Amino acid sequence: VQLQAYGGGLVQAGGSLRLSCAASGRTFSNYAMGWFRQVPGKEREFVAGNWYSGGITYYADSVKGRFTISRDNAKNTVYLQMNSLKPEDTAVYYCAASSGGSLYPRRVREYDYWGQGTQVTVSS
Repeated sequence: VQLQAYGGGLVQAGGSLRLSCAASGRTFSNYAMGWFRQVPGKEREFVAGNWYSGGITYYADSVKGRFTISRDNAKNTVYLQMNSLKPEDTAVYYCAASSGGSLYPRRVREYDYWGQGTQVTVSS
């Protein structure tokens, strides 16, 4: 499956952004979807996950209550709504697809396909 992430940009602290990730190539609903982020010099970290049909979502503690992951299987798209953004949310954000085996995957190695990343910068 091919993933294309977009929607990043520059926003002031306290603002909002919505990231989108369009999937193509295979049946989108067969994959658990996730968002990760990475800053230079650090490992890529899990942000949010959406379990297959979308009924179950899970988040990193650092974003819980501020970010919401959702998916539209008819549009083959997963979203990350980011509210109350903080400067520490600044990173390149990646969407990823997991083809199975792990329950509620959170680790990089549990995901099989990756988008190209979109930069999010939050100014103070």
